[in-house]
Formats: sequence, C-alpha cells, structure tokens
Amino acid sequence: MSRARRRRPVTTRSVDRRGRGIRGSVFPPDAPARRSRAEKFDLVVLEAFAPIDARWRERLTKLDIAVDEVPKIHALDPDSVNWPAEVVADGPVPLSRLIPAGIDRHGATTRARVVLFRRPLEQRANDPDDLTDLVHDVLVQQVSTYLGVEPEVIDPDLPGDED
Repeated sequence: MSRARRRRPVTTRSVDRRGRGIRGSVFPPDAPARRSRAEKFDLVVLEAFAPIDARWRERLTKLDIAVDEVPKIHALDPDSVNWPAEVVADGPVPLSRLIPAGIDRHGATTRARVVLFRRPLEQRANDPDDLTDLVHDVLVQQVSTYLGVEPEVIDPDLPGDED
C-alpha cells in the first residue's frame, strides 16, 4: 500500500530559495521589456511590411507572412549553392523563402506564404534599425518574386545592386 506524499506548505523560505529573491517576472505583463525576442521580431516584421502593404494591399490579399526560428532547408554543398528565385539567402544561409500557393498532403488548398527566418536575420543585423531595414529588403525581394516584378517596382527607394 502506497502512502500519499504530503505537500510541503509554502513558506517564505521555499519562495525565496537560496537567497535569490522571489521567482517570477520582474516586469508587468503589459511592459514592452517583457516581450520575448520572437515577439519583438514579429513587431519588426510588421513595421517593415507596413509600407509594402500600404502600397500593394489589393495584390497581396492572398499572401501570408510567417516567421520561423531557423531554416529547415539546407544546402548539400555550401561552397557552390545556387538557391532558386523563391529563396533569399546570404551565401549558403537562407534568410527567407516564398512558398507558392498549392495543395497540401491532405488535399486542402494553401495560400502563398513568405517565411522569414528569424535567427539568420537577427545575426546579420548590427542594431534594431539595421534589422528593420534588412527585413524590409528581404520582404521587398519576396513580394517582387511573388508578383513577378522587379524589386525597384515594389520599393523605388531600394538601393540597387552595386557591382
């Protein structure tokens, strides 16, 4: 016959273990400092996509924007990588991918989706403004691929490729 374990009563000693103070979040739930890195990145994506959406909204109604932590696509040979047009990459590391509309394995239709890879983008940015600019440039490239136009049509202020 097993005996039920009695729970210890909550005391100040159990809450303030090892002299480290009360456990829990330092910031209130509505404070901006409490946001996780992923939540902050989502806000950067929304901020970077806002001017594109304002200008091209009627043509982007069937396009979704998604964020993934890391890319799930890998190059077989990192030295001679040739990514297709729907992948924006920095060398062998993909930064985003455009997944065209189609039919999933269950037979349901799917919408076109731009997937941004958070970690590679964050690692290439030096500060929050640089991250916003980088995300905006990647989104411009992906939207231009989706619409079948040049990136300069999507954002005329986009700096051209300098050789």
